[in-house]
Amino acid sequence: MNDQIELDRFDSRRSTAYATGGMVATSQPLAAQAGVSVLKGGGNAFDAAVATAAALNVVEPTSTGLGGDVFALYRTADGEVGAMRSCGGAPAGTTIETVTEALETTDEPEQYYPESRGYAVDGGADATDLGMPFLGPHAVTVPGTARGWEATVREFGRRSLADVLEPAIHYALEGYPVSPVIAHHWDGAEELFTDEHAREAFLFDGESPEPGQIVTLPELGASLQRIADEGADAFYEGVIADAIVGEVRDAGGVMTHDDLASFEPEFVEPVRTTYNGATVYELPPNNQGLVALEALNIAEEIDAGEYAYDSPERIHAFAEATKLAFVDGHHYITDPAYETVPPLASKSYARERARAIGETPVREPPVGVPNAPAEDADTVLLTVGDEAGNLVSYINSRFAGFGSGLVAGDTGIALQNRGASFSLDPDHPNRLESGKRPFHTLVPAIAALGPDDWLAFGVMGGYMQPQGHVQVLSNLLDYEMAPQAALDAPRWRYREDGTLGVEERLPAQATLARRGHDVRVLPPVMFGGAQLVRRTGETLAGATEPRKDGVAIGV
Repeated sequence: MNDQIELDRFDSRRSTAYATGGMVATSQPLAAQAGVSVLKGGGNAFDAAVATAAALNVVEPTSTGLGGDVFALYRTADGEVGAMRSCGGAPAGTTIETVTEALETTDEPEQYYPESRGYAVDGGADATDLGMPFLGPHAVTVPGTARGWEATVREFGRRSLADVLEPAIHYALEGYPVSPVIAHHWDGAEELFTDEHAREAFLFDGESPEPGQIVTLPELGASLQRIADEGADAFYEGVIADAIVGEVRDAGGVMTHDDLASFEPEFVEPVRTTYNGATVYELPPNNQGLVALEALNIAEEIDAGEYAYDSPERIHAFAEATKLAFVDGHHYITDPAYETVPPLASKSYARERARAIGETPVREPPVGVPNAPAEDADTVLLTVGDEAGNLVSYINSRFAGFGSGLVAGDTGIALQNRGASFSLDPDHPNRLESGKRPFHTLVPAIAALGPDDWLAFGVMGGYMQPQGHVQVLSNLLDYEMAPQAALDAPRWRYREDGTLGVEERLPAQATLARRGHDVRVLPPVMFGGAQLVRRTGETLAGATEPRKDGVAIGV
């Protein structure tokens, strides 16, 4: 394809969008319109969030799908702040030993470790050296999306699940034109899809679609229609469940019907901290929300937001705070049912960690999961606000692109590869265990900026997510940027290899290098998309950014 130059160029001419009746911001215009249509039809922000997420499954299938997980942070019209975590764990029959044995006995280990993700595999590679598979049946965890959608509209919505799935079903069965960014990410799927069911579901005459090509996804549309008619049980206990179990087991995995049928989403208490007068709410473990909170606390402790915006001191201070938060988060964060996670979001902990930060970069290597390829994974995020005062930040993903490369039979449902984030090291807190949920990158967020000033926001893209939260909040709170400007501003990102990735537009690159940072200029697409809806009084402000196809639409 010929779109790389266009995709890597950042050129924003957008203003913040304003409305009073409702606002939807997400990464694809057709999906945003699906959410707006539900708001106009009498639904609230929760209904619109599910409608938008479902539409994204169809119009941006390169980033999300029913075979993945879904999470939410929300603030209801009556002032309740809460969170939903709908992610499944490893199949009950999965252990380090079963996966290691499967890897050691396979004739083609390279099928599980794509070179595009930095793996170099030969036929004699040792399974322990390779770590968890990135693709294939052993990377598949129980999908949480269908029951998460259903729980969202059941607990907080005004419309039925069937109502909010209608736009997605229409796009899948009647067709839609593929946008350039999504066509770019779809390109190369011919190599990923060794599975015949995947090729039938997502390739057209054996090829990925071109920009502007009108495509239909009839198998996925039929599955969405079945869930609309029968509820989420059709996914976890019906014919769709049969197809999922059959697909995984035929490929050598151990998924069972009990693994699927026993899954339920959770409504959990958010974790939180304060920063520059705002209260910031994130998801608790097994998500990386604590990374964002710890980074904010350390940044506040060292007065990172007091430096001039264009100064190298600002970037150094925030990047170092984020670095330390990642070191801690990647080591400790895991499923809390299996391990105790330290109080990483506490102010006292941040004071201790802040002492390590000086004029030059901290030489503390990141502690993470060996070979875990989560750094540059992509996803979709949406934010919605309605006239009544509900605000929702909603994130839905299969982890990496089309996930594991497996599609469940003739359902059109690509299965996630979230299990790739487990460790095969028996001493690591995030080690693979039966039923355990892996370290999760997905982190929607809510913040109270004032008594009548609330923000639903998030940044997409693997490990970019929590450090994107830090930068967007600092832009809004420390430097008083308008919502759209806060998202457009050039970003940095601390990388797992210790380098400091920056956008070309970021100032003070040479000075940062002289300070000892290993600075690497990366294309804009490496810094994630972002969405934001802010409610101040009765006014809703929406912002998105052209790093993807994002749009904010008001009602």
